[in-house]
Amino acid sequence: MYKVALAESHFPAQQDDVVLPLTVGGGLRAQARATPDAPALVETDAAGELGRRWTYGELLADAQRLAGALLSRYRPGERIAVWAPNIPEWVIIEYAAALAGLVLVTVNPAYRPRELKFVLEQSRSAGLFLVREFRGNPMAETAAAVVAELPGVREVVDLADPAALYAGHDIPCELPDVQPDDAVQIQYTSGTTGFPKGAVLHHRGIMNNPRFFMARFAMPSGGKTVCIMPMFHTSGCVGGTLGSLLTGGVLILPPAFDPACVLDLFARERPGAFIGVPTMLVAILAEQEARPRDVSSIRFMYSGGSMVPPELIRRIKATFGCDFATVYGQTETSPLLTTTYRDDNLEDSSETIGQALPHTELSIRDPATNTVVPIGQVGEICARGYALMLGYNDNPEATAATIDAEGWLHTGDLGTMDARGYLRITGRVKEMIIRGGENLFPAEIENAMLEHPDIVEIAVVGIPDEKWGEIVACFLRLRPGAVLDRAAMVAHCRERLAAPKTPAHWIEVQDWPLTGSGKIQKFVLRDQFVAGVFQS
Repeated sequence: MYKVALAESHFPAQQDDVVLPLTVGGGLRAQARATPDAPALVETDAAGELGRRWTYGELLADAQRLAGALLSRYRPGERIAVWAPNIPEWVIIEYAAALAGLVLVTVNPAYRPRELKFVLEQSRSAGLFLVREFRGNPMAETAAAVVAELPGVREVVDLADPAALYAGHDIPCELPDVQPDDAVQIQYTSGTTGFPKGAVLHHRGIMNNPRFFMARFAMPSGGKTVCIMPMFHTSGCVGGTLGSLLTGGVLILPPAFDPACVLDLFARERPGAFIGVPTMLVAILAEQEARPRDVSSIRFMYSGGSMVPPELIRRIKATFGCDFATVYGQTETSPLLTTTYRDDNLEDSSETIGQALPHTELSIRDPATNTVVPIGQVGEICARGYALMLGYNDNPEATAATIDAEGWLHTGDLGTMDARGYLRITGRVKEMIIRGGENLFPAEIENAMLEHPDIVEIAVVGIPDEKWGEIVACFLRLRPGAVLDRAAMVAHCRERLAAPKTPAHWIEVQDWPLTGSGKIQKFVLRDQFVAGVFQS
């Protein structure tokens, strides 16, 4: 823990470590030189059975081969999108794109056509790499229809087809000189205009950020990680993949989260650490209580995405006999800003989000004046440092609204800072809903639902939920004579958006609580629902 006694809500960047000039491809080359025969990547199927394996030497060879193939079809700096669950090819293309100087656009495999089209078009992706189907989503079929309307997408490649994936690998080429501050990924995050914004991340940020938090958590070299966090999110492709790389560890990759599969892997593969959002931890605890396994290898768990209730932390420690920490960040910061410590007490682990990582400067600022507030006073959490995104893709207005002239990134989260520099979350400036650790954006859901002919006005809000943290509630006013048909509304939403975005509650209203300027007061709707004023 950093020993500080702050006079105001400003935590200076700590210089106890250095920010290294790292690139993703350079990191893989270095690890392959150091431990070429050490295990690096293990495939598992949906039942937890192990499949293909790669050493670091083999992983580098496949990544370089694919990088050469990509450079026969794309120019350095172009964008390619990957639309797939957690499979080894996702990891290989992450490394290959980085080696080739390409920018990887990460796409949620639950996306529906309109979402896929938006991301491919907004990112200016020149290629799409996918699996044909996942959990009932006909991705190849969807992609064919979407790409027919996007002439900029030159090819759609099935990741299960090696001939197509590695096409052109035998054409001689020289890999480019990639720099630490070059763009490496575009990850889509929260937006207020109906669709998310593409945060452009750089090599230096996504390599040093996991290096710092792996060091803080004293992760051992060569350890095993069962990665259930999605690869399309920084928690998976940065925290999981690159965190494992930076410790010379073994990345074990189930295609999707299943608590029984995860616990079976714990018992058989003996990993030492694990990360999951609170909803995953709840499911794992329920499965372990129903059918206990030997989980004694787990020495450390950490969680983020939403605050972790004290009782859940107690159960985790009692069941697994392990240390626990809470982490906080966002995609725009590569991703982590703060963590608690392995040996923090229960109060700090469950009620705070800890202290800043090295080289991250934090402040709590008055949203109206942008001035630093006194210790303990609520304001907006702001961050500055090496890990901030380069900006939002092709969106200078949104970038300027998020990163001010002094370089402070405004997170949209409200919180307080104590004299030790520990932060607490108190709310959100933004109206984003966090369901099971996944960010959902009300404007996107509202715009999709307003396409229904019976809906006149709509407001989407997050409602507290024991299992998910928050769930979606949809308040709507219908045209005269229309009757609320819940099944029809669900079907309308599912045709347009990923399943987690579908409202769990549908409430018809006649009058809205409004501000003086006529805006709907969503916090009033939320509070009234919690108080039982409305019935779903």
